[in-house]
Amino acid sequence: MSGGTQTTIDPGAAPPRGRRRRIAVSGIVGGLLVVFWAAMAVIGPWIAPYDVGEIAGMDMFGGLSGEFPLGTDFMGRDMLSRILVGARYTVGVALVATLAASAAGTTLGLFAAARGGLADAVLSRLLDAMISMPSKMFALVVVATFGSSIPVLIAMLAIIYTPGCYRLARSMAVNISAMDFVSVARARGESTAFIMRDEILPNMVLPVLTDFGLRFVFVVLLLSGLSFLGLGIQPPNADWGSLVRENMGGLSYAAPAVLMPALAIATLTAGMNMLIDNLPGRRAGGGEGH
Repeated sequence: MSGGTQTTIDPGAAPPRGRRRRIAVSGIVGGLLVVFWAAMAVIGPWIAPYDVGEIAGMDMFGGLSGEFPLGTDFMGRDMLSRILVGARYTVGVALVATLAASAAGTTLGLFAAARGGLADAVLSRLLDAMISMPSKMFALVVVATFGSSIPVLIAMLAIIYTPGCYRLARSMAVNISAMDFVSVARARGESTAFIMRDEILPNMVLPVLTDFGLRFVFVVLLLSGLSFLGLGIQPPNADWGSLVRENMGGLSYAAPAVLMPALAIATLTAGMNMLIDNLPGRRAGGGEGH
C-alpha cells in the first residue's frame, strides 16, 4: 500500500455540490397533502358550495354526483361542504394543542437539562407520573368533569402530550448540555435562560420539529377517536371524527358519507408521516455548537 494521506469523510458534513440530498417522491406527496389540508382549514368554509347545515339534497346517503361530488349525509347535507368546514376543527384544534404541548414540553426539558439537580428530578418524576396515565382514560375523566368545549379539548390534548415532548427534549438537551461549548457558556457566567435559548435549543431544532409532526398525527387520531365516541367536537360543529360517527348508518349502503371523512383523516396523517420521513438532517445536532 502507498504511504499517501488517507482522506476521511465526516458523515455529518453537508453533501458536496452536485450530490445534494434528493427529496423522495413520497416526501413531496406528503408535503402537498399537508399543505392542502392546512389550506382547507383556513379557506374551507368560504369555498364550501353549501352551508354546512343546509339540507341540499332529497336523498339520504346519496352517492357521488356532479352536484354532490362526495355524496350526501344521513340528512341529505352536502358532504364536501361538511368536510371542508370540519377541516377547521380537526386541523385547527390539533395544531393548537400540538403547539402548546411541544412548546411546554420543550421549554421544561430545556430548563431541566440546563438547571439540573432538584429541578430536573422534580420535573422528571412529575411528568413521568403524568405519562403513566392512559391517554384515553384521562380524556374521558376530563370531558366528564369539564365538558367537551374546544378550549377544554385543546388544554386536555396539550396536557396529554406534554410529557412525551418533555422526555424527548430533555434527553437531547442533557447530551448537548454536557458539551464543551455549553460548559464554556456556564464558565462565562451566562444565565440559564441564555444557555437554554442560545446554546442548547439551536442544536435540537430538527428533532423537535420531527417530534412535533408525529405528535400532531397522534393528536389528530385521539381527537377523531373522541369525536367518534361523541366526546369530542359537539354539534352543531363537527370534525371529521364526528362525521364518521353520525353517518355510520350508511355503512350497510356503502355510502360515501362514511368513507370520505375517514379518507380525509387517513390522507392528513399519512401525508404528515411521509413528510416527516423525508425531512433532511433529522439527526440531533453534533458537538460543534451552533
